[in-house]
Amino acid sequence: MIVVGNWKMFRGPDPAALAGLGAIVCPPYVRLAECVDAGLVTYAQNVHWENEGAYTGEISPVMLRDLAVTGSLVGHSERRRYFGETDETVGLRARAALAAGLRVIACVGETIEERRGGRTEHVLRRQLSVLEPNDDLVLAYEPVWAIGTGHTATPETAQAAHAFIKSILDAPVIYGGSVNPDNAESLLSQPDVDGALVGGASLDVDSFTAICRTAARIRS
Repeated sequence: MIVVGNWKMFRGPDPAALAGLGAIVCPPYVRLAECVDAGLVTYAQNVHWENEGAYTGEISPVMLRDLAVTGSLVGHSERRRYFGETDETVGLRARAALAAGLRVIACVGETIEERRGGRTEHVLRRQLSVLEPNDDLVLAYEPVWAIGTGHTATPETAQAAHAFIKSILDAPVIYGGSVNPDNAESLLSQPDVDGALVGGASLDVDSFTAICRTAARIRS
């Protein structure tokens, strides 16, 4: 069971308070080294596809590796929505990071308009088309309409999406979309849900700890 805390553009909690949870944390770049030094499994929130170059504001796989960072998110819906991320660039980032020896969590998911239009499977298939099977690749299904909105996909909806994703690409699939201590058990108990990508609840040590403990109990 994989539990990931994405701190987004928040400073986040004291890394020492999360020691022993067995979770992955994705802090802002300025706290990567601090989290690594605290012994946490640390991923970046994004990574470029070149090792160096005139790419202001980006960070390369080699730079992350030099910090002893384990991996990176790619393709988070907020990167797609606000910063022009495309399926093509998600594929480039994922391939470069994996080739550099990093692990990757690649995010996929549909908007509310796409779901209402019956295009969920079409969108997921398109997003997955740029990714290839790899032992170090994990997928995160994050329905855009359930991110930071307080709305969560029902366990049945999440299960159906995860099963479809696994029929396209053989990889673990974790769920992201307003996961909290109250809904974690029902989501993580689904047979094709292999963990959680936690946003806001990962900023609170007690909430994140509760989710991690729920995941550990279900796994056992």
